[in-house]
Amino acid sequence: MDFTQLEPCLARYAGTRGSLITILQQAQAIYGWLPDALLAHIAERTGVKPAKVMGVVSFYTQFRTKPVGRHLILLCQGTACHVNGSADIAEAVRDYLGVGEGETTPDGLFTYNNVACLGCCSLSPVMMIGETAYGSLTRESAVQILKDIAAKEGAL
Repeated sequence: MDFTQLEPCLARYAGTRGSLITILQQAQAIYGWLPDALLAHIAERTGVKPAKVMGVVSFYTQFRTKPVGRHLILLCQGTACHVNGSADIAEAVRDYLGVGEGETTPDGLFTYNNVACLGCCSLSPVMMIGETAYGSLTRESAVQILKDIAAKEGAL
């Protein structure tokens, strides 16, 4: 694996205590996920024990140790969304994509994840795909959003 893109970040935070999360965030922004080889490199370059690096990665849900699809779906399961039918939306999304929680479609287009809260309660039920929030979802509208994205990608 080529680590050269991460080197400026590692150099910037060399010897700076408390910078591990920032380095991991930058690494994930660059590579899209955090494979074992990258985590080992970060541990070696920062002097942080590999077990501690993995502990941080496994503790925070923002970090991914598996590659994700081009479109990451985050479906809110917070109280407002739950009360307004997020379980039905989840079922429709899983059925349409043919994947379960945390899985990526075989074509690499979508990764589906449930999250505790997106902070968009007035839009409930809500999902985010990339930087876009889609609210007041129904089973049909959620599936149509995914179909529209797939069509734009030429993946129908």
